[in-house]
Amino acid sequence: MRVYLATVLLGASAYASGVGAKENAHHWQSTPHHLSALVGTTYTKECDNAFTLGIDYEYRLNDFLGVGFVAEYAYEDLDAYTYLLVADLHITNHFIAQIGPGLEFHGSHKMEVARLGLLYEFEMAGITVSPQLHYDYHRNHKSAVVAGLAIGMSF
Repeated sequence: MRVYLATVLLGASAYASGVGAKENAHHWQSTPHHLSALVGTTYTKECDNAFTLGIDYEYRLNDFLGVGFVAEYAYEDLDAYTYLLVADLHITNHFIAQIGPGLEFHGSHKMEVARLGLLYEFEMAGITVSPQLHYDYHRNHKSAVVAGLAIGMSF
């Protein structure tokens, strides 16, 4: 019984320290860099939906926190460029909350923006796919909702 208990404890300890964890490894554990491209829509009351393209870079600091930037362009009547510095809070390996401040440009008009977003990241053979929903708060202006699908990879 003691040998069995010692084997179980030793095995659990080895697994917790990383031996055997390769099959459960998340992409960030092999490299902290992750880049993704977003295709989606930005909704505002004034302009309805505008086709949106974006990029998102994250540098993963640990199991919980990643930092990076987001750059998006909303086409059509909205015609807005949004640039954000973000923190990605990895609630689980797949469920992530994104928060951060930034600036948005409409022609020569510049305004401050704050983002609160949620995404769920699926990983398949080193490629990530994540449906996303973000709320962009604009002080003294109408806020926006950005929804889309991002495809990314670690490097």
